[in-house]
Amino acid sequence: MRWLCFLLLASPGAAAAQGTASQSLRFDLAAVPATRDSFVFHFRGQERGWAVWQFEIRPLETTQQLVYTARSEFRPVEEERLRVVLDRLTGLPISTFHHIDLFSPTSDTVMVEHDLEVKHGEISGRRRVGTKSGEVKIIPVTQPFAPGTVLADYVFIAGAVTNVAPGDSLGVPAYKEFADSLTTLSFVAESPTTIRVPAGRFDVQPLKSGNFRIFATRTAPRRVVKGETLDGVFAFELVHSGPVVPTPE
Repeated sequence: MRWLCFLLLASPGAAAAQGTASQSLRFDLAAVPATRDSFVFHFRGQERGWAVWQFEIRPLETTQQLVYTARSEFRPVEEERLRVVLDRLTGLPISTFHHIDLFSPTSDTVMVEHDLEVKHGEISGRRRVGTKSGEVKIIPVTQPFAPGTVLADYVFIAGAVTNVAPGDSLGVPAYKEFADSLTTLSFVAESPTTIRVPAGRFDVQPLKSGNFRIFATRTAPRRVVKGETLDGVFAFELVHSGPVVPTPE
């Protein structure tokens, strides 16, 4: 959901207008369970698509990886595939692949993709942009990646934000994979509440960012169970959780 990242990520100007975050946003990936979560999308009260988010834990010799994969369809404008690999013990990003097919009569772009990895203080790889004519432009990427920086796709693991209390404002530098620029991923913690979604009843911590609000469970297993725009036009809700389907390495 590239558009969800845009709703959540603050531009430098917007971040300044919101004020300096009182705490540094931290992601405790060890709190995220191995699960396969299915969501439904609603737009103006009507069902408009679906998403499947999977969190797979891979033990290695000296560490563990969290492999986050997602597929989604938002009718009639967008389909996507996403795969992000993170160091589960440190929370640091390792690689990200994101492919989106677009369907818009007003845009010549029909596909965007990035395939990037983080190592030795750099993020590198390539972007691909496809147009209606069939042309595909390949754009090499090599940029510094400072310690403490996260990926924009970390919005999908907001359930791993554990250092938060009502009223807190938290932020962290984030790299926008499609824009090749730095911004701020920030959340304002609202009062805890209880909500009901198709998957059941959950005690949640609402986290607001930009024009969006995410509802993350307050206790283990930590996961996102709902998201919505502040005006209520768009929302997604957890429908079902099941076992992980192993992905190719």
